[in-house]
Amino acid sequence: MNALLIGISGGSGSGKSRLAHDLATALGPDRVSIVPFDAYYKDLRDLSMEERNAVNFDHPDSLDAEMYGHHLDGLMNGLDIALPVYDFARHQRMDDLHILPAREIVIAEGILLFAFPELVERFDYKVFRACSEDLRFRRRLERDTVERGRSVESVTEQFAASVKPMHDEFVEPSAAFADRVVDHTEDLDVVVRELAQRVELINA
Repeated sequence: MNALLIGISGGSGSGKSRLAHDLATALGPDRVSIVPFDAYYKDLRDLSMEERNAVNFDHPDSLDAEMYGHHLDGLMNGLDIALPVYDFARHQRMDDLHILPAREIVIAEGILLFAFPELVERFDYKVFRACSEDLRFRRRLERDTVERGRSVESVTEQFAASVKPMHDEFVEPSAAFADRVVDHTEDLDVVVRELAQRVELINA
């Protein structure tokens, strides 16, 4: 089994996860496995909470690209993987693991996905979700305050201190590696149909 590997990247709040899930639905959920890169943040359990909070989680160094690459290779070769489960509140991996089955199409999605050359070279097709800074910030603010219990002040400070600088340095330039850049103003249903057709052609 040699699975088709699709990469979907874009800034935090750009809508890349929505695009990945909608594409998987269009292709047939029983044919697709989605591998989120943000499940692969490095395990910081050996650091104090103060040290963990000082880590720049928007820098590529915060992610375990080596493990991610190995897991992608496993899925592409027909092997199920043990997907890590990350605790974003404590900045460490949980003891629980999620078994992700190998399927004929694998969608990798993540903010810094195209910032690693060794990952980029694995993909059969690459999509970048482009989105304005203002909209990305508003989406991130809503997610982090509602889903992660953070204050408006902390989210705003983090966006200015690390999210925006790292986006400008690593994420935005990585759009150059994409085969297709999808702007947030495009009709998502039309884009999903287009991408599904493209994937089917590559997979034929």
